Amino acid sequence: MKLFKSLLIAPATLGLLAPISASANEVNLNDISSYSDAESIEFANSFKKETKELTQNPLLLAGGEGLVDSHDGGFSSTTSASFSADFVVGAVDGAVNEAVTFDYQYGMSLTTSFTGDDSLDLVIETGNGNSASATTLDMNSMGDAMILDGITYTFPLGDKTTIMVGDSTDVSALYSTACTYAAFTDRLGNCGSGNAAGLGGGVADQGTANDTSDDSSSATIAASYDFGNGFTVAGGLSGAGGDPDGLFTKETLDVYGIQAAYNTDSYGVSVSYALTDTSTTTETTYWGLNGFYSFEGEGLPSISVGYESQDPSAGASAEGYFAGLTWDEVGPGSFSVGLSTTANFTDAQEELYVYEASYTYPINDGMTITPGVFISESAGNADDLTGFIVKTSFSF
Repeated sequence: MKLFKSLLIAPATLGLLAPISASANEVNLNDISSYSDAESIEFANSFKKETKELTQNPLLLAGGEGLVDSHDGGFSSTTSASFSADFVVGAVDGAVNEAVTFDYQYGMSLTTSFTGDDSLDLVIETGNGNSASATTLDMNSMGDAMILDGITYTFPLGDKTTIMVGDSTDVSALYSTACTYAAFTDRLGNCGSGNAAGLGGGVADQGTANDTSDDSSSATIAASYDFGNGFTVAGGLSGAGGDPDGLFTKETLDVYGIQAAYNTDSYGVSVSYALTDTSTTTETTYWGLNGFYSFEGEGLPSISVGYESQDPSAGASAEGYFAGLTWDEVGPGSFSVGLSTTANFTDAQEELYVYEASYTYPINDGMTITPGVFISESAGNADDLTGFIVKTSFSF
């Protein structure tokens, strides 16, 4: 804490001692010295969305750069930060490396508002998840490098419309897919419609078990409209923003999507459509249908189902399925069990499935532990993948 206080006071001290101190800029010493009171500094999560007043009267520079006079000695009340970290210990029988492995991922979300209704959001992530366990859970495999994983600006347009623009984010970011399943593996996290309802940016998932669609740089614009009665419509488009060929040309990887959804507390249904333009000659259309129903009564689960069809302009059409059950209250935590096809399969292909079961329970408000098991079928004579993984998640 003493180091942090010193870092705050240092710019003011240097501003007074610098040779250019004879300039016309004035330094408000009382305001600057107030930042040495560590007890008055407000850290992350200080922003409340209902706050619509922006801080005024920033300190003059010459030593007080970046500090604001918020009348309570704190930083801007319109900025907040949240952090998360995951530790994963597991082993996968049938993988190239069957040994027990340890992986981690870390994420930081920064949010700033300029009007109280809008939101500028940045996501920064890192991780080293290269093992079979980490790949199954779709953990970050960034080689311990800190990467800006997405930046978006979201603002309202009237009372019912929301607009979002950004880079390296999903077209489906504003979707309201009808699925309540608490997934463990990445494949079941798609709820059976990872391309249609989980549409990424720049290029879609293409039906693979692990969604990497949001890893590439892409310019995205999305919008949603809330009718106020449970019915919502959302859609968007995305192009390869960093591609030298430009946005939305035949040479770039572009995606377009739209979804209509109706959700209540006990049931919901959504229909999603996506078009991916992955080359100068190939286009693929996807349709996704999702639904859920929560049974009333203690000890009864919610059921979620999903279906997706895939129709490329060159090649045979394919289909995929998903179903999952979630019990929200089983002892101190929740229990989930589900199955899904490992991809979308044509009629000529052998359908392969992945099965999973997991139990999530909180240790405290900021820490949860989730042990889970899964079996993923393999084609031909290859061994099926069978894994046991324990994931510990921290949020702060």
